[in-house]
Amino acid sequence: MDNEGKNGAQTDKQAVLGRLRDTKALYVVVSACTKLPYVVCDPETFDDEVLVFFKPEEAEAKAKSLAGEKIPVSIVKLENKQLLLFYTNLYTMGVNAIFVEDSGKEELIQLEEFVRRRGDEPGEEDKVWVENPALHLTALYYMQEARRQPGPEMNSKLMELQEEIEMHFRKGTFILAIQKEGNGIPLVKMKNGDVYQAAFTDILEFQKFNREDQLRPVIVPAEKVSQVLAGDAIGIILNPVGINLPLAVNRPPKQESEQ
Repeated sequence: MDNEGKNGAQTDKQAVLGRLRDTKALYVVVSACTKLPYVVCDPETFDDEVLVFFKPEEAEAKAKSLAGEKIPVSIVKLENKQLLLFYTNLYTMGVNAIFVEDSGKEELIQLEEFVRRRGDEPGEEDKVWVENPALHLTALYYMQEARRQPGPEMNSKLMELQEEIEMHFRKGTFILAIQKEGNGIPLVKMKNGDVYQAAFTDILEFQKFNREDQLRPVIVPAEKVSQVLAGDAIGIILNPVGINLPLAVNRPPKQESEQ
């Protein structure tokens, strides 16, 4: 590409960056399987990206195309005041890029080009942020694949993702919830009767669950989770308002009571 072409491409990119900040509305492709932005791994760059549009009709056309591939999605409209939180939340999901399509033109924008990650702001260097982007991202890919399939068959792709989830979980630190009054613990009962304790990859997911502000967060490293599981819980359910992923946890053996 000659200098004129490079300059033109750079100008187009800067224009898109400006629109991502200033647009009155942005249309995001959201997975019906996770209730979060649909994530795609770019086959050429290997970027983990979400799909956004400035025009609703183009977003709907993309949703229709994905539906033809049996990928269930919907389109969510975001107002300008919601954009900063949306972009910031992408970091916690492990997403590093935004794929923008506008009037047939496509642009891949790196998230770090226009949004700072939490903890990178001046004065935040010493704060501890609980985030598990690698786990969250792998879980998103897993649930997008597992929940769109008609049966419970476990293919090689799902098995590989499941192994990655287990690996990332063992390395993680999580947020558990306790009621501010009475120290009750939120549990989720599945259709088969299994009980799981709510757990969260990051504070944003905790806040989604704690809309009525009745819970307080407790930070627990992965190796301690089995020791703090409540009652009959057989594991944790990760991000109940989002990916809603149950993970079994091996409890330590119970000590025999003294006679």
